[in-house]
Amino acid sequence: MFKEIKATEIKENIIDMISREWMLIAAGDKSGYNMMTASWGFMGEMWGNHSVSVMVRPQRYTMEFINKNDYFTLSFYGDNRAIHKICGSLSGRDVNKTEMAGLTPIFCEKAPFFCEARLVLICKKQYAARLEEGGFTDKTPLKKWYKDDLHYNIIGKIEKVLVAK
Repeated sequence: MFKEIKATEIKENIIDMISREWMLIAAGDKSGYNMMTASWGFMGEMWGNHSVSVMVRPQRYTMEFINKNDYFTLSFYGDNRAIHKICGSLSGRDVNKTEMAGLTPIFCEKAPFFCEARLVLICKKQYAARLEEGGFTDKTPLKKWYKDDLHYNIIGKIEKVLVAK
């Protein structure tokens, strides 16, 4: 099903993966979880660890699970836009996105991910804070992307990388 590799063994262009392929951010456990489509984030070295940084708006249902849990996952699905259309436009508060997207959840001891993924990053949350208007030295992104709901920046240490066999 999946085999574990090191983060440094990911051979693909991370910028392309996040911005063009998109990803699902998931958090929670068997008793409750949610996932959402995201296309903003970073991967690199932070505080001596291979790390990711993702952006989540405060009103997203997934943010509730990120706040309650120490772990989250990022998963990638190639060009399967149907998954992202459902998980990016519907709320898990209102519908069963897992069922609608045809996903099969796997609950590891840390956070959920899905059998259909081609690549999964299991991350330990290390930092979560809301962006602040005063922190923007260039106001262009602030004017273009925000009205009143600045994202949270979540930084996670990559603890495990799984690739589909």
